[in-house]
Amino acid sequence: MKTFTVSLENRQTEIIIDKSAHFSGLKLNPENSLLVTDDTMCKSAAARSFTEAGITTVVLGSGERFKTLSSIETIAEAAVHKGLDRGAVIIGLGGGVICDMAAFAASVYMRGCGLILVPTSLLAMVDASIGGKSGVDFLERKNLIGSFYPAQKVLIYTDFLLTLSDDEFKSGLAELIKHGFLAGDELLRYIEENRAAITAREPDASIDAVYRSLRVKAEHIEKDFRETGIRAHLNLGHTFGHALETAAGLGKFTHGEAVAWGIYRAMKAGLILGITDLSYAERVETILRDYSYNIDFNDFDSELYLQAISSDKKKKDGKLRFILQHSAGNTEILPLDPAIVEEVIK
Repeated sequence: MKTFTVSLENRQTEIIIDKSAHFSGLKLNPENSLLVTDDTMCKSAAARSFTEAGITTVVLGSGERFKTLSSIETIAEAAVHKGLDRGAVIIGLGGGVICDMAAFAASVYMRGCGLILVPTSLLAMVDASIGGKSGVDFLERKNLIGSFYPAQKVLIYTDFLLTLSDDEFKSGLAELIKHGFLAGDELLRYIEENRAAITAREPDASIDAVYRSLRVKAEHIEKDFRETGIRAHLNLGHTFGHALETAAGLGKFTHGEAVAWGIYRAMKAGLILGITDLSYAERVETILRDYSYNIDFNDFDSELYLQAISSDKKKKDGKLRFILQHSAGNTEILPLDPAIVEEVIK
């Protein structure tokens, strides 16, 4: 087991990483707690441990298409009917979509109540559950409406990884690998040298890889909770990747695959600008291919893609900002000429 604490403004998040799920130490008040999960996880032993303790459960649909304001209303209605007060705790048990919705609901219910997240996908473990970002999709745009609201506790149990499909696992693994690019050579070498154990989801490797990845994210978000500077580096590959998700249709392309594709585009853009070291760009490409990401994908409407990228919420002064890299651990935020964007997505 590994534990650490992340300090975000005036709130602290306790992170616990272990192999098998156990919740007996939470000491929740069943009358002032609400479990939010999906129609897959609601049948799990983890969900039963909460329901058997008398905690009311809200079951939402699975997948990105349920990441909506309507789902937030469903959670809020259940909280009102249960009589939850401002001291209540909302528990999110599920993947990134559930973690996002539980966090957003907790942030707005009575202007903020308690929040515990139990991420069950690798993507949620290394991305959605830590950092305080929450959001829902709106008008076909990802995370257009959201808030910053850290959980008081995040419980990560790597046995959940054994339940994931290969596609789900790879989606989260892309975010973990991204943290290696941001951290520098030590984590990157770990990712290169331990590929077999990581992809086999071996227990010790899973705990170690998730812990190393989260320490990188924690370092970024503790310095810049509201994303005005270094935290934006965590969006490496995301501006390119989110537009791909939109162009391909939300839910048709996994987030992690889109991010991996986007990271490769960021390397290509950096090479065109002359700021990215060629040997590093080749190393990034090799790692992404070794982990079996389809970074050559081009079966999408380029006009729709350019429309999607032009509406990305990470604009500043009307200009799109892209996360580019000089080398491992050496990252910069720069605007890109639209012609370069068109060139790298070909």
